[in-house]
Amino acid sequence: MMLLYLCNSNLDVRVADVLKSLTFEEIFTRERGDPLVAIGAFCLMPNHFHLLVTPLIEGGLTKFMRKLETGYSMYFNKKNTRSGSLFQGPFKSEHAGDDRYLRYLFSYIHLNPAKLKDPHWKEKIGTKRDTLRKFVENYPYSSLEEYLSVTHIITAPKPFPHYFSSKKEVGEHITDWLFLKDSP
Repeated sequence: MMLLYLCNSNLDVRVADVLKSLTFEEIFTRERGDPLVAIGAFCLMPNHFHLLVTPLIEGGLTKFMRKLETGYSMYFNKKNTRSGSLFQGPFKSEHAGDDRYLRYLFSYIHLNPAKLKDPHWKEKIGTKRDTLRKFVENYPYSSLEEYLSVTHIITAPKPFPHYFSSKKEVGEHITDWLFLKDSP
């Protein structure tokens, strides 16, 4: 999550050095210049990640992803005394052109950790949904907590539609998706 914050900057950041020399709190209060993208949602999984972003400057998405993937690769390689690329290919992006699809992506990203608890959770309508909801809400590598606490550090919801402006709206939306058969 620190990389999402650090790499979303028009300034050059030596990620490995910053991560080594600053505390968690210092990283999130560090001056980082102007953001390249607005992050609407994120979820970091053990072997992949999902981001919902919109560029704030020309070429912002590409610059951000280049910094993020390069920074993480350098950090990972240094930490594990290895070299070479980590990612299989270039990042994939898709334009979310309509409101319904954007709402779906928001839910899909935030419900992704449910697969860690139960890979077949979608087929089990009504079973252990409260437990699953608590797991998703407490998953530490997702932006859902920022929405539920209404404390946005990494996310910047203002450039996105304002249908998740309160903790209640976010909670109801996630609950609705948890109980739908065609959920993400």
